[in-house]
Amino acid sequence: MGKVDVLHNEHVNPPDALVRARALVLHDLEATAVANAEHLNLLEDAVAQRRWWLDQWAEGADFVVGLVAQDVQDALLASAGRWPLCPRCEDATHCLYVDPDLGGPDPHWVCEETGTVIARIGEL
Repeated sequence: MGKVDVLHNEHVNPPDALVRARALVLHDLEATAVANAEHLNLLEDAVAQRRWWLDQWAEGADFVVGLVAQDVQDALLASAGRWPLCPRCEDATHCLYVDPDLGGPDPHWVCEETGTVIARIGEL
């Protein structure tokens, strides 16, 4: 099992869930060549905010990866534009969205135009 595969194991404890979420979203930022200092700060902010959320609801550990990805996506939209752009469609002006919408144990990036699953979060 590779590093990313290990990070996709379900049902992690709350502290490990945050580490896992950060690693997977960081991988996707790097894979799409947008992992600059400003964007890494947005990731750190998202993880910090979800730390509080997870302290309030420890059973939400399985949802953290998708929620952190959505938080970073929203923050990037406000500061830098759409992310991540769809890598499969010829007109790469539309982005991917996280499915399931409110997170879950195995969130994926999905093309907003075709509804096609592109990759698991952390595997762009």
